[in-house]
Amino acid sequence: MNIAPNAITSLGLPMVYLVDDEDVVRDALAWLLRSRRLLSEGFTSAEAFEAHLPAAAADVADWPRSPSCLLLDVRMPGMSGPELFERLAARHLLDRLPVIFLTGHGDVPTAVAAVKRGAFDFVEKPFSDNALVDRIEQALAHSAKALLALREAQQLRTSLNELTEREREVMRLVMAGLPNKLIADELNISVRTVEVHRSRVFDKMDVKSAVELVNLMNANPQLSVELGGDGPG
Repeated sequence: MNIAPNAITSLGLPMVYLVDDEDVVRDALAWLLRSRRLLSEGFTSAEAFEAHLPAAAADVADWPRSPSCLLLDVRMPGMSGPELFERLAARHLLDRLPVIFLTGHGDVPTAVAAVKRGAFDFVEKPFSDNALVDRIEQALAHSAKALLALREAQQLRTSLNELTEREREVMRLVMAGLPNKLIADELNISVRTVEVHRSRVFDKMDVKSAVELVNLMNANPQLSVELGGDGPG
């Protein structure tokens, strides 16, 4: 999925979170981002940023609401950057909130290890303004892609929940490749009734063919589980 520039802003104003215990670093980053028309919010510690996160798991699943990324210092008093990173990973936030580590030369191995575990990138201090902003914009595009996928999955789940039990039965058999006559025999209903249910399934799931329906569900395997049955082959 390629993200057009206007797709990022259509999801809401992008936000760059800055977590660094040095005021001068946060201020410099905030100024740089303002000069590129990017919003930012600074935090003096990993603990302060973690306190900013939604407490409830259900709320975290729907956060952030707009494309976002996190610039995270490696070494800080209290909780370190890598420790916060692991907590964000445990909350499954890394796709929606890509992490770019800010590191001194001595911390490069730590940052490289974090990238291997899912961090978006690391940038050594002192950093190149243009290179850093380029990576930030790429991280925001990555976040936008993840948010779009999440919203599409949520919409599909809503559509799936709107299906009646009979429509679910017909949908499962359509996805299994059965023609209307065999579906009618399987469910002990008329072919015309199958046609009506099939049409309603396509309308509710916003597809035009059985192939499109199968591809849609294959792209969202969790929804296939929720539908029940063995799912598409």
